[in-house]
Parts: sequence; C-alpha cells; structure tokens
Amino acid sequence: MTEQNYQHVRVDRTAAVATLTFNRPEVRNALNELMMAEIRRAVIQLADEPQIRVIVLRGAGGHFCAGGDLNMMRDTPPPADDGTDPELARYRMFGDVLQTMNRLPQAVVAVVEGTCVGGGFGMAACADLVIAGNSARFGLPEPRHGFIPSQIIPFLVRRLGEAAVRRMAVTASVIDAAEGHRLGMSDILVPDAEIDATLARELTALHRAAPRAVAAVKKLVIDSSEQPLEPVLDQGATALLALLRGSEAAEGISAFLAKRPPGWATQQR
Repeated sequence: MTEQNYQHVRVDRTAAVATLTFNRPEVRNALNELMMAEIRRAVIQLADEPQIRVIVLRGAGGHFCAGGDLNMMRDTPPPADDGTDPELARYRMFGDVLQTMNRLPQAVVAVVEGTCVGGGFGMAACADLVIAGNSARFGLPEPRHGFIPSQIIPFLVRRLGEAAVRRMAVTASVIDAAEGHRLGMSDILVPDAEIDATLARELTALHRAAPRAVAAVKKLVIDSSEQPLEPVLDQGATALLALLRGSEAAEGISAFLAKRPPGWATQQR
C-alpha cells in the first residue's frame, strides 16, 4: 500500500515493513523545507504503528540523498532587528527529524546507493543497519560551499567516532563505498545489483526478533551513549522484567524449549 499525500517522499507498506523513499530524483533527493517536514511527519506516524516492525530508508533514482538543497539556502535573510532569528527554527528542525528517526522503536534499515552526503549521511547514520551498494558515496562537502552540516554531526560522531568525522568535516571529503565500509558507515557492502536480494535476506533475519524486545533493547543502547550509567542500568532492569512478564517472552521461551520458531518469526513479512 502506498500513501499518496506526500509531495517529496513516498511511504509503501507491505505487511510488517514500511519503506520510506526520498522522492526528488531530479535533484538526487536533496532536502528542501517541505521534504524535511514530510520526513518528520512520516517517521512520527510510523513510530505509532505497532504492526510495522521494520522501516526501510532509501532514495529514488539511484541516489540516497544529496543533503540540503542549495537553492533553499541562497540569500538567507538577516536576523530581525530585535535580535531574534526567524530562520533558526527552520534549520534546527532537521535535528529534530534525525532525533525522531534515531529513536524509532522499530528496526531501521538504510539502503544506500549513489550520493549520500550531508543530511542524507546523517539519516543513514540513524539506521540500525546500513546496506550500501558499491555506487555509494558518503561525505560532508558543506565546507566547500562555505557552510557546515550543523545538525548531523552528533549522529555521525556516535556512529563513526570523533576522529573520522573530524577528518571528513575539516577536509570536506566525499569517500567511496569501500572507505565508508572500512570506517563503519555501512554494515553490509554489496554490488548494486545485489542490494534487493540482500535486503530481503536481512528482513527475514530481522523478523526473528520480538518487536517489543527490539524497541526495548534499541532504547537501552541509545540511552547508554547519552545518559549516566546508574539510571541506564536501572532502566534496563525495569525493561527486562516488563518483557519477562509479557506475552513475547513467554512465547519466545516456550518456542525455544519446544524447538520451534516463535509466532512473530512466522508472521507475514
């Protein structure tokens, strides 16, 4: 099923999988203000759909996302006379988009082909699993054009580490798929022709994990990098007990002891 009420993105649902496609292929899926707002609306909506277990991010036309549309950034007006900046909320919004995407309770898979720079690089860094084709190109070219990738840096640092991101940011580098894989940007690197088969295989594997357990363990991993240790350990113990007392753990343990797959692993994908 495809939703038609977006202009620059597309959301396709097939049973328990939703594919969010960035859909401005004429500009390599560069982000304008409307597209960022549509991505935010889509991920907020998908977060509240418990029947969706995996969200796939990908771009139309052979490219993932070319970052911010430079036409949107030209002739930025000055701050107001009272010192307030009406443009600040527009650019800060993309940080909220990434934070929402990063904290989706479902498993998130980014399928990266072609250009994946700037904001696109940031969105890919928010995925739990990145499948890259050999055409993928990752980078931070913004300083070449006189500005910075302001909202995506924290998400890249969490994925790649400070040293790699500093080098790429300061040199305004764009790297190929092999170098991106070496740095840890992609989890799986395959020829472009094998992307769809690889995605299908990984979706099968992802369906072996219980949905509520996925949401809980994902939150615990993220909190571990953002919060002090003691409250994270407390939250982890609380989440574990809630799961053990729930229907998923009962089914999962029974299935293991009976040497059969659990019910969620056999549901339609």
